Amino acid sequence: MAEADPKSQPEKVQSEEERLKYLEFVQVAALHAVLCFTRLYGYAKDNCGPLKPGIETVEGTVKTVVGPVYDKFQDVPVEVLKFVDRKVDESVSKLGCHVPSADTASGLAKTLYAKCEPAATELYSKYEPVAVQYAVSAWRSLNRLPLFPQVARVLVPTAAYCSEKYNETVRCTAENGCMVCSYLPLVPTEKIARVFGADEAES
Repeated sequence: MAEADPKSQPEKVQSEEERLKYLEFVQVAALHAVLCFTRLYGYAKDNCGPLKPGIETVEGTVKTVVGPVYDKFQDVPVEVLKFVDRKVDESVSKLGCHVPSADTASGLAKTLYAKCEPAATELYSKYEPVAVQYAVSAWRSLNRLPLFPQVARVLVPTAAYCSEKYNETVRCTAENGCMVCSYLPLVPTEKIARVFGADEAES
């Protein structure tokens, strides 16, 4: 039993060395393409009717002519793929030296956020009332158009319902631990209702 292990060890090491690290998907895709083409060719050949003897003659000639060339160069595509895979591995290794680690990137992002957050908050507080004013003005202008008030009466409740469902989904998934959802903005439905409700009262 101990003698079987040393023989399997070199084979295992050799197969690991021959395995592609990054471009194995290309080899698998090529194999699938060849298998699909082979099945398609076999199906077409079986169902070609009276042309079958002529196809078999051409096929035999092609095998005779191309066979020796194929035998001579069959390893070339695999070797080229291995060469490219090694170059990709070298590039990834070199790139790994220059790209900061996840901890460094996280620290940079936190620093950037700490520097930019006050300015963003200031801009938001300064320009939000202006944006609300423009939105109300646009709403008033649209309400003067024919048929828009009727369409709005149909669409606004649907939009409000969808907004509430979105907010509820974001809140629930954030509470259940989905970190991405905790960063998604909520639709300020109460504020929108208050602003446009006040606009309705003024009109």
